[in-house]
Amino acid sequence: MRRTLFVLILGVALATTVAWAESWTGYVSDAKCGAKHNKGTQADINCVNACIKGGSEAVLVVGDNVVPIANKDKVSEFHGKKVTVTGKLEGNKITVESAKAAE
Repeated sequence: MRRTLFVLILGVALATTVAWAESWTGYVSDAKCGAKHNKGTQADINCVNACIKGGSEAVLVVGDNVVPIANKDKVSEFHGKKVTVTGKLEGNKITVESAKAAE
C-alpha cells in the first residue's frame, strides 16, 4: 500500500513538473550585445564568450525578445549558437532545465 501511494505521488509530481516546463528556440547571447548575435557565426561565438567571461549576463534571443537566463552554466557550451531550451519563465528570467543544439 505504501509503495503504491509513493509511486502515485511521484508520478503526479513528475507530470506536474513536465506540464509547467516550456520550450524556446533562439540564440544564446549576452546582455551587452543582445540580439546582435543571432546568426551562429564564429564571430558571434567569440564575442558572446568574451562578454560572458567579462561578466555580462547570458540571454536567450528569440526573435526580437531578449530574455535573461538565470542559470548560465546550463547553456555554457552554446554561447553564440542556436539552441532549444526547456525550462521555466520565472519573472523576467528563464531558468533552464535542459538545452540542446537546434537546427
